[in-house]
Amino acid sequence: MPRADKLLLLDTASLYFRAFYGVPDKVTAPDGSPINAARGLLDIIAKLVTLYEPTHVVACWDDDWRPQWRVDLIPSYKAHRVVEVVPAGPDVEEVPDPLEAQIPLIRETLALLGIPIIGVAEHEADDVIGTLATHATMPVDIVTGDRDLFQLVDDARNVRVIYTARGMSNLEIVTDAVVVAKYGVLPSQYADFATMRGDASDGLPGVAGVGEKTAATLLQAHGDLAGIRAAAEAGEGMSAGVRAKVLAAATYLEVAPTVVAVATDLPITSPSDPLRPLDPSEADAATALAERWNLGGSMTRAVAAIATIDA
Repeated sequence: MPRADKLLLLDTASLYFRAFYGVPDKVTAPDGSPINAARGLLDIIAKLVTLYEPTHVVACWDDDWRPQWRVDLIPSYKAHRVVEVVPAGPDVEEVPDPLEAQIPLIRETLALLGIPIIGVAEHEADDVIGTLATHATMPVDIVTGDRDLFQLVDDARNVRVIYTARGMSNLEIVTDAVVVAKYGVLPSQYADFATMRGDASDGLPGVAGVGEKTAATLLQAHGDLAGIRAAAEAGEGMSAGVRAKVLAAATYLEVAPTVVAVATDLPITSPSDPLRPLDPSEADAATALAERWNLGGSMTRAVAAIATIDA
């Protein structure tokens, strides 16, 4: 019996970073080139396809990991991860050289497997994921280690996050109930929650003195950030101390929601054709690539997992 349609969206950089640090660097190609991230990503894909049985898979890509329009609003956005400022293009992110060297191989491997790579100029993979998940006509699983994407979780539309923060052996399926249990807010409130809480890993300061518990309490009482700000301005529904903190952060709160919210209306569409088993010539090419780069059983497992999609 054919599988029901399901879209698997990969936060690709999140996964190849995890693979790079999870697979020993002593794993190399015959010429000594590093291939641990490429091998690890293949194994991750094999596991995800086997466990969650998607019919469609997209590798979402950071065409710009730190878009200028976000930096213009909050200059500290991801600033601590910049190693080189490029006036005419995206800033250069701090990426270990042995990982950077594997990016072309990762892209070649994804293409060979038939997994489309989708990125959009001046946007992050999160924005690609947000657009594809919002407009999908089938259930969606988003694979990421980034909490920001919890804002896309939607039981009514069958959109969930496969959260990798605890490792590939401890994957967590994030639904509406999980977000509520973890944070006390609905997924639809999560972007406002994250705006107030802030996130040091992204260079987002948040509202000074407002942590997760206070942010959740305010959202429970006032619904959204606009409601919280209106209540603060009216001097109602919160303590004088919290009111002062919200009012003091007015400039930040004007711009931060735009930075935190993922885009949902980029000019892209999800591939309509499902992932399919490799034909004989493609399988030969996969074998040749695996032999050249010492991808070994990782390529075999990924090819085998994909072969089950229309079984």
